[in-house]
Amino acid sequence: MPDVLILIPARMASTRLPGKPLADIAGEPMIVHVWRRAIEANLGPVWVATDSPEIATAVEKAGGRAAMTRGDHASGTDRIHEALRQADPARRADIVVNVQGDEPTLNPADLAAAAALLSDRAVDIGTLAAEIIDTRERDDPNVVKVVGTPVGPGRLRALYFTRATAPAGDGPLYHHIGLYAFRRAALERFVALPPSPLEWRERLEQLRALESGMRIDVAIVDSVPLGVDTPADLETARAVLTNRT
Repeated sequence: MPDVLILIPARMASTRLPGKPLADIAGEPMIVHVWRRAIEANLGPVWVATDSPEIATAVEKAGGRAAMTRGDHASGTDRIHEALRQADPARRADIVVNVQGDEPTLNPADLAAAAALLSDRAVDIGTLAAEIIDTRERDDPNVVKVVGTPVGPGRLRALYFTRATAPAGDGPLYHHIGLYAFRRAALERFVALPPSPLEWRERLEQLRALESGMRIDVAIVDSVPLGVDTPADLETARAVLTNRT
């Protein structure tokens, strides 16, 4: 694999769970758990991109590195693009992996699976999905589905992402996992593009890439990591990670 850099965007502002990156889970802030999962993937350097001195201090106390960024970024993708200049000023990294800062149960092997998709030079962005097993998720608009065509064992080429139940007919549906491995040039192109019509309509940033003709491939993994968005999610994460220690 080419040189890989992992960036984890994190900010204190959250409407449903303010200050969640610093929420205590099994004795450590949540952002530190995410940082540890990224380190365990053993792909390359890991940085946290944040606008919060408190988050930066927590990461550095654990032995990690943090890049301070502006507070007005519209998305985590914009934040990691700014942080990229600090974390890799010599432009050594060919692949930049964007790991969400609120998924402390992420499987490090899944992170590596997304990056491995870029071994195909035709692929601009790699991401993840898991087959939907819980039938309630099929019609849940909060569960983003990826519609894709198989291009190999456990691998799809993404055709569309949607909050609707799709595709129709018999067969599996896939729950998209919002982790992205960008080819560096693809990340730079992506952040320079204006938001696209379908991106606005579905409220899904990745549609901007598809609408501009970029190729996204998807690795199918076994399960979806827990995303911590609410106090109930936080309690679940505490139970899961406390039992692991």
